[in-house]
Amino acid sequence: MNQAELKSFLDEKVIQYNTLDFIESDPVQIPHLFTRKEDIEIAGFLSATIAWGNRTMIIKNSHRMIDLMGNAPFDFVMSHTEDDLQRLESFVHRTFNGQDFSFFIKSLQNIYTNHDGLEAVFSKNQETPSIQKSISEFKKIFFEIPHAQRTQKHVSDPMNGSAAKRINMYLRWMCRQDSKGVDLGIWKSISPSILSCPLDVHSGNVARKLGLLTRKQNDGKALAELDLQLRKLDSTDPVKYDFALFGLGVFEGF
Repeated sequence: MNQAELKSFLDEKVIQYNTLDFIESDPVQIPHLFTRKEDIEIAGFLSATIAWGNRTMIIKNSHRMIDLMGNAPFDFVMSHTEDDLQRLESFVHRTFNGQDFSFFIKSLQNIYTNHDGLEAVFSKNQETPSIQKSISEFKKIFFEIPHAQRTQKHVSDPMNGSAAKRINMYLRWMCRQDSKGVDLGIWKSISPSILSCPLDVHSGNVARKLGLLTRKQNDGKALAELDLQLRKLDSTDPVKYDFALFGLGVFEGF
């Protein structure tokens, strides 16, 4: 199909999948539990961090994270005690364990205390047409306090060739604003036009079948290639096509 036909096809799929029904089977439901800005962004960040593997298990363990924080993420981050952190030691999701969880809480406290919060950190170092440099700079700040080396693997760095799928998904949740109610759109300082599609095995395979992607690996170079093609389809809101690519891959086996 030509570009006009491809855009029409994908636009229809965005409409099909960017609905409130999508929330029921997606970890985006976790930040939707809250109304306070800081609770939304912390709950979203933690659930996005463990968003790999079986989706049912991702959602189950994300809810457990929130339970362990007393269903008050921001209050827990800002006023936790060492005893509170010990409660997190039993947590595990694949390779993300209680030690990692405890560090994330400490680092988030540092970010809110000394860097004006998550939005402020991600808003720095923005470049057009991509937010990938901001993600790399975020990782530097996130690990500026003492930490175990093992924990670094849980935050991707696009400048090291990663597609940073989970952080790009998180930024879609926080920054993308539309009337459908899936993405929360609470961050106004980052334009959706510079966001990148969360590239994973599903969206990557669909993109290749549609001729949007030629690179075989789902890495940073592939993401840059996909970004370029999606921005041709919609320069103001390219990541809306994540709904189409993901939906076609996961729900339709395209």
